[in-house]
Amino acid sequence: METSIPQRLSDLRRMMKQAGVDACIVPASDPHLSEYIASHWKNREWISGFTGSAGTVVVTESKAGLWTDSRYFLQAGGELFGSGIKLFKAGLPKTPSINEWLISELKPGSRIGFDDNLFALAETEKMIETFGKKKIRVDGTFNPFPEIWNDRPGLPDNRLIVYPEKYAGKSVDEKISEIKHGLTKVDANCILLTALDEIAWAFNIRGSDVRANPVVFAFGFISDNEIRLFVSSGKLTDESRSYLSSQQIQVSGYDDIKNYLSRLDENSRILIDKNKVNAALFNCISKQCGVIFEPSPVALLKSVKNPVEIDGFRNAMIKDGVALVRFFRRLENDLGKEPITEMDIADRLIDARKQQELYVGESFATIAGFGEHGAIVHYSANEETNLEIKPDGFLLIDSGAQYFDGTTDITRTVALSELSPQQKKDFTLVMKGHIAIATCRFPQGTRGSQIDVLARKALWDNGLNYTHGTGHGVGHFLNVHEGPQNIRMEENPTQLCPGMVISNEPGIYRTGEYGIRCENLILVIEKEETDFGRFYAFETLTLFPFDQKAIDKACLTSDEITWINQYHQMVYTRLSPYLSEEEKNWLKEKTSAI
Repeated sequence: METSIPQRLSDLRRMMKQAGVDACIVPASDPHLSEYIASHWKNREWISGFTGSAGTVVVTESKAGLWTDSRYFLQAGGELFGSGIKLFKAGLPKTPSINEWLISELKPGSRIGFDDNLFALAETEKMIETFGKKKIRVDGTFNPFPEIWNDRPGLPDNRLIVYPEKYAGKSVDEKISEIKHGLTKVDANCILLTALDEIAWAFNIRGSDVRANPVVFAFGFISDNEIRLFVSSGKLTDESRSYLSSQQIQVSGYDDIKNYLSRLDENSRILIDKNKVNAALFNCISKQCGVIFEPSPVALLKSVKNPVEIDGFRNAMIKDGVALVRFFRRLENDLGKEPITEMDIADRLIDARKQQELYVGESFATIAGFGEHGAIVHYSANEETNLEIKPDGFLLIDSGAQYFDGTTDITRTVALSELSPQQKKDFTLVMKGHIAIATCRFPQGTRGSQIDVLARKALWDNGLNYTHGTGHGVGHFLNVHEGPQNIRMEENPTQLCPGMVISNEPGIYRTGEYGIRCENLILVIEKEETDFGRFYAFETLTLFPFDQKAIDKACLTSDEITWINQYHQMVYTRLSPYLSEEEKNWLKEKTSAI
């Protein structure tokens, strides 16, 4: 029988009282500290009803709160209604952090409970230090969910698949050699891999254990002497076993990782990324071996795509562009003639994309926000919120696909009727920011935070802003969100390097009215070398036109108009060979010079 959120909170508080725990922290995480997680690990969603990917719940004897970022403020406000959980809007000046709030709520001698399998070592150490100063104890062994979540889904048992070198572009041997070289630089001789996309990349394997993320639940260990994959035997087939053996990858059970770490000898110097290894795993490492705390070298290696991967991205963009032409042409034809809802949009996009070669599935759940729903940055339609699309205002569609040769992520905001001057101006200001990123050149050594302002200047000049990042890294037939590269206001030491794929997605959101976002994927490329150094630029990969009906040409410079026209000409040139005559005519109109 389905239990209510208040009842679940009551059950949690009962367990807290029995364990002598005064506050419980429930993150949206798994033992691999993934952004998107399998149903088995959705403790935070189950206890709160909030379905966003980012957010943490804290429960005390009499209070409960959810901390989430600006992408989810509107969504969380709706989903938490009636739950007894207060929304804390993280990042706003007046919002206390979780640690600050707990210190204000708890007395010295109190105990905070959490499952340290779900917390990064760095985060756990910070909590121990912060709360210790206030004489508040922390207990990382508190995990009540196996007892109170009666119908909890089991762990994913999907099969591991081999990712052929013809798509990966590099052999496992080449990748392991590069990883070992990175270890040598910091005087380490082994590394524990826990991030699922890093494991998939390093071993040229993929899976389907997390929706839209082609990863497999496993741990990896690489040393001078061995390569080992910790994975449940039920995920392996004769083919994958043979493949792993041929790559000299030894196999152990998924649950054997802790015991294995406890047996490392004094000659081991293991690299641990404090932000990627959970505290429970770290605590299992043998005290005999040396520990070197450094960022995982795999993240940066994975982020710089090789020529085969880059060609795969370009192929995927053509297929995605063709699918989008067919989707939007059909939508334009059907709108007003038959009922179409936000949820229908997602289904229609899948139908269009799955006709393309090497299509695997979505790269994330489609965001289709009509009217005021477009202002909810990571909106996800459900049966209660599902609006029918009308020929009025804006429709924002953020979607993407996983193809065996690449990953796509595109947002288009389209006008469904005549727009107001404000709507057109807002759209054009967003486009000005998008073009500023797409056309910028920057010297070697530049970080994403140094160019983020280019996307915002036109908005700032008009007293407008958006609170999410401008760009995130994108994996190659891997997670649509990957690091370490990004473009955002917050400082990130990672330099932008040729071969990195990043999104370019400024936006503007007017609560209760509409949202606008314009997103393409871009590739960092070498541009030129001068007396002042080496300079890089971006190549736009995504192939689909922006809605010219929403553009106020008077707000654009001649250079911006030239960029739009050249981009649209490129879209037509690359997509038209794969289209019917009717589709070509439709696209030709959408890409005509403004």
